[in-house]
Amino acid sequence: MDLRSYVLLVRRQWWIVLVTVVAALGAAGYLTVRAEPRYQATVTFFVTTPSQGVTDAYQGSLWLQQRVKSYADLLRSERLARVIAEDRGLGLSADGVRARLDTSVQTGTVLLRATVTDTDRTRALKVAEALSVKFVDLVQKVETPPDGRLSIKLEVVSGPRVGTDPVSPRPDRNLLLGLLAGLIAGVALAIGRGMSDNRLRDVDTLRRITDSPLLGVVPFEAAARTDPLIVGDAANSARAEAVRKIRTNLRFVDVHEPARIIAVTSALQGEGKTTLSCNLGIALAEAGWRVLLVDADLRRPRVAEYLGLESAVGLTDVLLGDVPVGDAVQRWGDRSLLVLPSGSNPPNPSELLGSKAMAELLTSLRESADIVIIDTAPLLAVTDGVVVAVQADGALMVTQQGRISRTQVSAASRALQSVSVRILGCVLNMAKVDKREAYQYEAYRVVVSSRSVPADRAAARRAGEDRVPADNATQELTRLPR
Repeated sequence: MDLRSYVLLVRRQWWIVLVTVVAALGAAGYLTVRAEPRYQATVTFFVTTPSQGVTDAYQGSLWLQQRVKSYADLLRSERLARVIAEDRGLGLSADGVRARLDTSVQTGTVLLRATVTDTDRTRALKVAEALSVKFVDLVQKVETPPDGRLSIKLEVVSGPRVGTDPVSPRPDRNLLLGLLAGLIAGVALAIGRGMSDNRLRDVDTLRRITDSPLLGVVPFEAAARTDPLIVGDAANSARAEAVRKIRTNLRFVDVHEPARIIAVTSALQGEGKTTLSCNLGIALAEAGWRVLLVDADLRRPRVAEYLGLESAVGLTDVLLGDVPVGDAVQRWGDRSLLVLPSGSNPPNPSELLGSKAMAELLTSLRESADIVIIDTAPLLAVTDGVVVAVQADGALMVTQQGRISRTQVSAASRALQSVSVRILGCVLNMAKVDKREAYQYEAYRVVVSSRSVPADRAAARRAGEDRVPADNATQELTRLPR
């Protein structure tokens, strides 16, 4: 993955970063408030030795620098801590003194600093004062040879002193560290979750998995739940424009071998294939094509419900030979859109859809309509969709963004490819589009009149009243078998 992919993962999981940063800031603020203030007292020692001449001074300086490092350990020794702890007014043990003491040596110098950190400001100063006296005495005892001639001189050059403000907690530093920690953890979690998320979310992955062109991206609209058809006010929506784009792209997938019979399918139930089938039929009819929409999802038929048509008689009855196809076809609205509902529920949908009668029906419909759109069952649920797609000129794969995994899309695509079904293209449905794209469409869209179009599902049902008799329906599709 490149940097752009990681950035997209973080943008997609932005709420994880936000929650992590807020949690880290909250934790930093809580710890800051709960932390007990700590004060520091410091005292600085200067170490020197008698010297004669420049050479002696240089050699003495090198010797002292090595010696100061040993004094840093001596300053934190148990011997010195016991001496300081003898002061009962401090209320500290030898271990308590050592726990509060820290030392540092300035590189290249003979300065030694002792730092006492305590929650009690006064006690920190008293321990530093005790160090300034007791440490000098200890060094003199350790460094005084038997002849009594001192080779080391230790002086206090700074302190003891204690700051008026506590050195911890520091709210600004803690909050900044919390912000950085939350940001790093949030980005890591977002990338990790994004990489482990197997759901299909982008068009590039959809194209790669299905190995087919992208015919369109249908944006998500909350209004589509109650008004799925692109009629009335919805005819001017971004969703309707996306369907029209699919209509255009579908007609130019292969100009040398155009698809006349198109099976619309998906991997799982509920990805919007039936809605797209209906809307695609409406869009093609608007463009003047003679369209026949067939509901071949015999297990869960929804086409008649969406279009407000009667579904008692339909494809099942035609395939069983009980009803002529001309009597089962219904005209929707005032458009050149004819609908063949599913009809009664058969006990053996797969066998019925794969029968000789189905093949003969599709052959006759090929000569009767410009385009036949077949709404099929989902591919991974049952084999019905594959059975129908084999007999069509090609299949249109509908995938809902963020709902289905890449593995499931791949399995559905392989199910079609394994029987040599021509995948005309894929559609990413219910997609989250960029707000700028939606704004551009709203700014430039052309508002068309919809007086002759049913405005809602109830009007769609009323349009079913325009169903013509069998003879007239037959005239709508030339040479329609009886």
